[in-house]
Amino acid sequence: MVTALHLVHRPEAAPEPRSSQPYERFTQELVRRGKVRESEITRARRLAAQADEQRIPALLVKLGVVSERDTAEILAEVSGLPLVSPADYPDTSPLPETVSTRFLKENHLAGIAAREDRFVVAVTDPFDQELLDALALACDKPVQPCVGLPSEIDRVLETQLGPGKTLMGEIVETFGSDEDIDEADVEHLKDLASEAPVIRMVNLIMQRAVESRASDIHVEPFEQRLKVRFRVDGVLREVEAPPVRSTAAVISRIKIMAKLNIAERRLPQDGRIKLQVQGKELDLRVSTVPTMYGESVVIRLLHKESIKFDFNALGFEGEALKRFLEVLETPHGIILITGPTGSGKSTTLYTALHKINTPERKIITVEDPVEYQLEGVNQIQTKPQIGLTFASALRSIVRQDPDVIMIGEMRDLETARIAVQSALTGHLVLSTLHTNDAAGGVARLLDMGLEDYLITSTVNGILGQRLVRRLCPHCHEPYEAMAEMVAEMRLWRFTDSGDVQLYRPKGCAECDGTGYRGRLAITEFLVMSDDIRRLVMNHAQARQIEEQSLQEGMHTMYEDGLRKAVMGMTTIEEVLRVTSDT
Repeated sequence: MVTALHLVHRPEAAPEPRSSQPYERFTQELVRRGKVRESEITRARRLAAQADEQRIPALLVKLGVVSERDTAEILAEVSGLPLVSPADYPDTSPLPETVSTRFLKENHLAGIAAREDRFVVAVTDPFDQELLDALALACDKPVQPCVGLPSEIDRVLETQLGPGKTLMGEIVETFGSDEDIDEADVEHLKDLASEAPVIRMVNLIMQRAVESRASDIHVEPFEQRLKVRFRVDGVLREVEAPPVRSTAAVISRIKIMAKLNIAERRLPQDGRIKLQVQGKELDLRVSTVPTMYGESVVIRLLHKESIKFDFNALGFEGEALKRFLEVLETPHGIILITGPTGSGKSTTLYTALHKINTPERKIITVEDPVEYQLEGVNQIQTKPQIGLTFASALRSIVRQDPDVIMIGEMRDLETARIAVQSALTGHLVLSTLHTNDAAGGVARLLDMGLEDYLITSTVNGILGQRLVRRLCPHCHEPYEAMAEMVAEMRLWRFTDSGDVQLYRPKGCAECDGTGYRGRLAITEFLVMSDDIRRLVMNHAQARQIEEQSLQEGMHTMYEDGLRKAVMGMTTIEEVLRVTSDT
């Protein structure tokens, strides 16, 4: 046994145990790359000294100042060891049973391979020689470390160690008894929500949502179970959830974090949570509604740092983008962006504002809620409970001498009228509507009660959009489209050659096996021409307005989607999922 300690694999870059030298090189590299500030390193060192802890990398991640991936990549570079990818982990652990499950989980260790003379393992800190010595002692064989991400190692351990051994399962084991919780006892609920197991459950759910690139977390109570689902790239997927007996405590914990009233369970509530997870600053919007078996909670994750205010990155291109930018440069009038909930309307609005945000323009927005903060833009958060609605805020805005006004959503006739008056008095107004397509925006305004002559005088253009999943660039594969499909969808329009090649998802470690990574917009842009104005004055149907727009050069969302499918950006199935050829 003792001999094994002296046979532990030590890379040339690895120092003697507990030396701070590699951590110096690690922190210097972090600062050089702009990942952290010197003050944050100083703070971490001070905390490490107080706790007699030298593992600076884990402490920096815990403080939320740097991400797991940045930490792992720089550690691998400094140590000269390989960085493990998710595909490198086996489904079953190659380590002997003498290594306890608890030891592996507490220290974020996972086996990769068993060689004749050593074990290959993934560790989060390759400079923690005491940990490697202890593992070698337990294995009775030298160990060769590689660098892995803590979250990936934790997920792999759940697979390798089998059912019932998951991290959530271990947390559940420490959570109280199986007896029913009295939801009327608010003080008891507060106590439960403040206990370590419940805090760890909620933190684990949020951490996994960030790792999965989820846009929403759905926590839904039912009679026999608590269901947790993540919306990733617009599609919901179910994930491991806490037990049903923890429902009241978990939901109370989320409500406390969002500063909501945990005693009020009969009415919907809205709140916000600000967090730092893996070095990313997150703004979480929390919504609760009462259901038969408790409150259903939806948490929207807004990644402040990851949003790109760039039309090309969002999927806008070609003639539609050119026409939209031309209309955006007009000094007055209304531009509307339409689509259902979750179709990227707000992101398009912010990107448009970012495009025209210059020192010469004063921009004021009225939003519910303010999703992203834009430098140089005056943003107003509505508060209906004190009378600050879209309409009341807009009345005050016009006295603030703005050049551009952004209204989060045209919800009623009063708001629409003030928007029209603003456009008539020389302001550029941007807003959103919930309609199925661009031509339907006109019908929606008429249905709200807005006069036809006001619509034709103020509306410059209407953009309709949907979001489709983007094919993973690492694993998508081409295939020859069937002749029948090419003929039916007329796909030959979108290629110069005779053969039409489409692409399909395959699935890899980069896209978590889905074949898709991220989303892009498919759009149509209706420009308000004189002929369309005449149709509006005659109260023509949306179909007639769309046909006239097509004659004037507009491409529908369906056609835009087909073109992007032929280009290899998405799939035909995705386009058909969100649009129809009508």
